[in-house]
Amino acid sequence: MSENSRVTRAAGVVGAATFLSRVFGFIRDMAVAWFFGAGISSDAFFVAFRIPNLLRRLFAEGSLSISFIPVFTEYIETQGKEEAFRLGRCALTVLSLILIAISLLGIIFSPIIVRIIAPGFADTPEKLSLTVLLTRIMFPYVFFICIASLFMGILNALGHFAAPALAPVFLNLAMIFSVFCISPYMAEPVTGLALGVLIGGILQLLLQIPFMIKKGFRFREPVPHSVKRVSNPIHTMSSRISDMLGHPGLKRIGILMGPAVLGATVYQINIVIGTLLASLLPEGSVSYLYYADRLVEFPLGIFAIAAATAVLPSLSKQAAAKDFEALGDTFAYSMNLVFFITIPAMAGLIVLREPIVALLFGRGAFDKESIRMTADALLYYSVGLWAFSAVRILVSTFYALQDTKTPMRTAVISIIANVLLSILLMGPLRHGGLALATSLASMLNLGLLVRGLKPKIGGLEWKNILEPACKSIVCSVMMAIGVRLTASLIIPEGNKSLTLLFSGLVISIAAGFILYGVFSYLMKSRELEEIVSFARGEKKS
Repeated sequence: MSENSRVTRAAGVVGAATFLSRVFGFIRDMAVAWFFGAGISSDAFFVAFRIPNLLRRLFAEGSLSISFIPVFTEYIETQGKEEAFRLGRCALTVLSLILIAISLLGIIFSPIIVRIIAPGFADTPEKLSLTVLLTRIMFPYVFFICIASLFMGILNALGHFAAPALAPVFLNLAMIFSVFCISPYMAEPVTGLALGVLIGGILQLLLQIPFMIKKGFRFREPVPHSVKRVSNPIHTMSSRISDMLGHPGLKRIGILMGPAVLGATVYQINIVIGTLLASLLPEGSVSYLYYADRLVEFPLGIFAIAAATAVLPSLSKQAAAKDFEALGDTFAYSMNLVFFITIPAMAGLIVLREPIVALLFGRGAFDKESIRMTADALLYYSVGLWAFSAVRILVSTFYALQDTKTPMRTAVISIIANVLLSILLMGPLRHGGLALATSLASMLNLGLLVRGLKPKIGGLEWKNILEPACKSIVCSVMMAIGVRLTASLIIPEGNKSLTLLFSGLVISIAAGFILYGVFSYLMKSRELEEIVSFARGEKKS
């Protein structure tokens, strides 16, 4: 099987698992929207949840995973699996100690953290105190989810993608369970939801342990006979920790991680900036952005993040072997695949944004005004979906080359641009301006990354990426026109009937799939052929 076929297969596994997770995620958000609406409790929870969630993206799925996998893969290729496993144990021990400290400090300094992340809450003491309480309950989630993300990196490097990709399902199940079975019995109902987050983090970690053992990973370092005879256990433990800290592979991971904190998570940082500024806008603005972001993350997670997750081990393997021609081919293939899927997804979200929001969240305390406001935010987030997605592939390529400084520099510029654009646009467009600023900043980041990558991949024909992308744009525009006409005929005005709304959306989305497939076939899209071959189980050499 070719490396591109491996990437397609791995992306398919991750994408399918992520799709299941996103479905349960929407059920979770529907339950939260129905039970809490868009008010003080939901605003407090979403701000509190963003804090540990940001740390997860920064130090786990972000900087840790993308710094760990290239080094771990290189150890497998050059020094063997046992030495790579030793590196994994060192990382696990050191990370655990760091995370325990971070969790304790987070609990202690929650009031300060909340005031920084949502300064507008200071004007409402009730909202501020509730957000602090929820932050303290959920902060230990950082420990469990970051360890789970390290296990994900090890399993992905060893070619296993299913269990790590399925892990978020358990978080969603735990939160759904907490809404119905814990929250109603709490004096402050939203604290039950926070407990659900903590339970979900524990479950995500436990799920991956059996697969780690199956792959041959031992959690305890074999102790040499000479060490066993040492009578002082404290001295023995101190010596072992010192040896771990001195591991050369761990030092390289640490060097790569510093710049990677910004480079890998610029999108999430910009989302948090939007949350911060939204706290200064009318009540509900934080929730509108949250729900819209969740909808954008559906295709982003299923396709772009799945592709980036799948391609990183392959790119790392090719970089370790100094096979830059193959690396360039894998990069171009991944970019084409992501554009082929995310550009029509962007068009579909823009055209169907309001009925989608109405179907998923339009019940209980989530009224028509909330639907309209969330749809506005979704419009402005959606225009940047293609850029959010492409950045993920570009960043994975830089990290496979063990270059974390370039993404860091472009991320700093993107964040500054996001802040300036947010301040400029939040006046006329309110929370929609914050979403648009995030999209524009991501487009800038993409352009800077492309410019930085060109010298590193010599001989890559960029027209081989641009031409298929242009085909996808043309097909998506034609598809959007057809979907718009279909929706105007079958989706009821005012979204009064959920049954008619659901059936209308299903038909409209199905029409979009068919139209895009037909137009892509007529334009002889290579990506369509690849996806059809994968669906049929065909292997290409």
